Amino acid sequence: MRTPAALDVPVAETTITVRSPEIDSFGHVNHAVFLHYFEHARFEALEAAGFAWPLLQKNDWQIYVVRIEVDYVAQARRGDTLRIRTWADSFRRTAMVLAQEIVRDNGLEGPTVVARARVHAVWIGPDRKPMRVPEFVRAGLTGGAP
Repeated sequence: MRTPAALDVPVAETTITVRSPEIDSFGHVNHAVFLHYFEHARFEALEAAGFAWPLLQKNDWQIYVVRIEVDYVAQARRGDTLRIRTWADSFRRTAMVLAQEIVRDNGLEGPTVVARARVHAVWIGPDRKPMRVPEFVRAGLTGGAP
């Protein structure tokens, strides 16, 4: 996964505290719950880039996730504070790839990466066909970089 520093793009950060219902019988966050964390952070990243959810509804646009690659690196437990970092990895005409990582702060020991994801998404227009990723979305997610 390319780092946001290497790409020179902004990084959106979302903080989540692990709750009891998200824990499985092994005492750690269930793998499927991480998908919810990633999705929540993606929409917050879009909003931080100047693209709020009501704009999707107003324009009758949709964003379809067509592929997610997740690497689970370390466990997270109830009460852990997790930081989800989201950045634009690449764009194609009608699609984008967002990279994400979940990091747990361990105080003096420093941060631990808990999970990493690459999310492939296609933009869908009112006619229910793929559409060009709006230029202002690209600019917002890349800080104006091409």
